[in-house]
Amino acid sequence: MDPDGVAKAFVDHYYSTFDNNRAGLANLYQDSSMLTFEGQKIQGSNNIVAKLTSLPFQQCQHLISTVDCQPSGPAGGMLVFVSGNLQLVGESHALKFSQLYIGFG
Repeated sequence: MDPDGVAKAFVDHYYSTFDNNRAGLANLYQDSSMLTFEGQKIQGSNNIVAKLTSLPFQQCQHLISTVDCQPSGPAGGMLVFVSGNLQLVGESHALKFSQLYIGFG
């Protein structure tokens, strides 16, 4: 599969899981994974999932606008930039979001 196809498949899986079962994201992170959320640096799969599951909303829907992918490094790594809207249940206005993923081959 081409890099753009891999990136799109990852993004579709990640945000579908986030929207329906955030705890299910644990297998997408490693102990060395980092998440920076509003300035707070969080490391490790368990800590990242704890943060994501503690967010003050239970139901949401990510509406993806942009998925940009670039190869990174000789071992098949990738940079994936995602932007879009986050619609929370009961809210009339969506929130804008952007996220950058760095994966190593």
